[in-house]
Amino acid sequence: MEQPYVYAYPPGTAPSAPPPPLGPGGGIVGGIVDQRFCAPYPVDLAIVRKMMTLTDGNFVITDVNGNLMFKVKEPVFGLHDKRILLDGSGSPVLTLREKMMSLHDRWQVFRGGSTEQRDLLYTVKRSSMLQFKTKLDVFLSHNKEEKRCDFRVKGSWLERSCVVYAGESDAIVAQVNSLSLSLSLPLV
Repeated sequence: MEQPYVYAYPPGTAPSAPPPPLGPGGGIVGGIVDQRFCAPYPVDLAIVRKMMTLTDGNFVITDVNGNLMFKVKEPVFGLHDKRILLDGSGSPVLTLREKMMSLHDRWQVFRGGSTEQRDLLYTVKRSSMLQFKTKLDVFLSHNKEEKRCDFRVKGSWLERSCVVYAGESDAIVAQVNSLSLSLSLPLV
């Protein structure tokens, strides 16, 4: 059986709270979101921003063959700014909700279509209030004190790229690079 990538923290850089359970290969059991979305190899995906759509969401994520993997839906009305990540069959994978009255633009990410605290997977916040390039700190739900982040994200909207690091280390666990831009304009 193939094992997902193992992201070990270099000594002294792990978050302060105890980590989630680890499997025999050292990876997080079931992944952070779901084992279905883990792969033992890099996966190339394309993010396509759909302009002026009314029914299908603003973004779709496809594999290199154009097969729909995910789509992002933004509900039209609501008190909280939120987005729902759906899998290719339309089932909710994650719900992202902006926390109201937050100095660091904090977002909470929940399992499936839930926004219940028991389904909280992780929290994302800007590492500082004033930034020229995007820098985000990610705290898994077990890391209540948030003294050390579990992951860091550094990116650039202008370059359409970002890198995800394990904790406060320089160990790269994922990266996104802009290879091409695809736009869809029909009103569907």
